[in-house]
Amino acid sequence: MPKYIYSAKNATTGESKAGELVAKDERTLAAELRAQGYLLTSTKEVKEASKVQVKFLDRFQTVPLKEKMVFARNLAVMISSGLVVSRAIKSLSLQTRNKTFRKILTDVHEDIQAGKSLSEGLAKYPAVFSELFTSMVYVGEVSGNLEMVLGILALQLEKENDLKSKVRGALMYPSVIVIAMLIIGFIMLTYILPKITGVFKDMGAELPPMTLFVINLSDFLRNNMALSLIIFGVLVVGGKILASTPSGKRVVHLVIVRMPVVGGIIVKVNCARFARIYSSLLKSGVSVVDGLSIVSRTLANVYYKDALAEAIDSVQKGKELSSVIAAHEAFFPILVSQIIEVGEETGKTEVVLERLAEFYEGEVTQITANLSSIIEPVLMLFIGGAVGFFAVAMLTPMYSVLQNIK
Repeated sequence: MPKYIYSAKNATTGESKAGELVAKDERTLAAELRAQGYLLTSTKEVKEASKVQVKFLDRFQTVPLKEKMVFARNLAVMISSGLVVSRAIKSLSLQTRNKTFRKILTDVHEDIQAGKSLSEGLAKYPAVFSELFTSMVYVGEVSGNLEMVLGILALQLEKENDLKSKVRGALMYPSVIVIAMLIIGFIMLTYILPKITGVFKDMGAELPPMTLFVINLSDFLRNNMALSLIIFGVLVVGGKILASTPSGKRVVHLVIVRMPVVGGIIVKVNCARFARIYSSLLKSGVSVVDGLSIVSRTLANVYYKDALAEAIDSVQKGKELSSVIAAHEAFFPILVSQIIEVGEETGKTEVVLERLAEFYEGEVTQITANLSSIIEPVLMLFIGGAVGFFAVAMLTPMYSVLQNIK
């Protein structure tokens, strides 16, 4: 049966409603909405989108998130001002300073001039425009609400950019400290310690196990520099390959979620993204099942993907989304299922999800603001432990040598 995107108005309260429904024909669709207390005001049949051919190199072209955010916002303003889509795209392609993005927008403009839709032109660049982006634009085109959908999409991208910036900023300080420690440790083992340990070898002093370990490690790194770099590279590449396998992803993602402090941030970030993206899709008129399917492919953590895949199957069988989410309390806190349940009861799921997203985004902001004060003492203990280990390993044999001299 055909699928329709519709808009309707409540016969009693005058409240507007939009969405997607599968019906035999428009008359059947109007009857279904009338049974719910709504009068059909406009409808459009959703045609199956033709498969877009994506060139191999176009799969790897990337554009900063801020560029796409500005593009969506400016395109919405231009369309609301009365410009046709092709002219708006042409104007934006001339305004952008990013050469890659300018080329992409020029190609999209040419596709539109050739008779293709905006969503088809954007879908040719999956590395730049995600499935979420192209799906929302497609819904906006077929429903005639492209301006509104682009506004929602721009807000979604702004929130996602803010969220990523906060998390990235919070993790920058500990990352720099750890990298600096590794570099300093490597320099000490290969250039400084050999001069000190040479004294112990010349005097023939009996060395404790800690000192022997440091000396052997230093000798190995100094005498096998190329091999050490190869081993390090193999470990890094091997770790990435292992983490990219299905079983490896499950282990890594579970460990990350279970980590102290970091795990809490990951859960809140995923819940915020789920609520924000799903709310945006519902506002745009995407159906529940299609919306969950798009969100499941947008989230990176496999456990969230599994939970949403189960939710899609359950919703298709008539179950409530809130009951499925509640069964995954380890990844979706109980607040998420309770809020969704309220939305299902009131018919305002997209509204309560938007508020839920704002709540978790606020939580992430607060945690990341205090993260440096939480991580700093842990890093100090780690650095102190490393320095103490090397100090004891070097001072113990020195003390023994001095005792023998006396």
